Amino acid sequence: MSERMRRLGLFTGATLIAIGMGAGVLTATQNTSGQEPPFRGGRMGPATGPGGPGRMGPMGPLMPLLARLGLSDAQKDQVKAIMQSHADEFKALGTRAATAHGALETAETTDPVDEGTIRQTSAEVAAVDADMAVARAHVRAEVFQVLTADQKTQAKQLMAKRAGRGRGV
Repeated sequence: MSERMRRLGLFTGATLIAIGMGAGVLTATQNTSGQEPPFRGGRMGPATGPGGPGRMGPMGPLMPLLARLGLSDAQKDQVKAIMQSHADEFKALGTRAATAHGALETAETTDPVDEGTIRQTSAEVAAVDADMAVARAHVRAEVFQVLTADQKTQAKQLMAKRAGRGRGV
């Protein structure tokens, strides 16, 4: 199995786990110390993941971030409902991504090299990645509607801090 297909399988699994567990993840990973959590990654941990650097699955760093905001039980229920409402969408995107990545891998390993096919299948992969990014942004926006003003401020600060670490700052 190629590295790309293995990563895609991990992505799909992470999607289903994140959506299925929803608020359970928020409770189980609550960090009340105010300090950065220890690295719990591995090969596909926070620095890298399905989709490339900085990706942790379908929701990127949203779930661990929410776990640090001290959500109320009502907020956790709302977040879980939002995640569940998008489960079919992310499942379909995962299927599209698997198909597109498989086609690209086939195109890359076919002899003789067909540059046009590689470019076409690369564009299909890029289109799926763009659709995933849009879907994640919509979910993030929905989830942010559940947060208090203070939680939104804290979330934005945590996201900026995480983005700075990704650039070597």
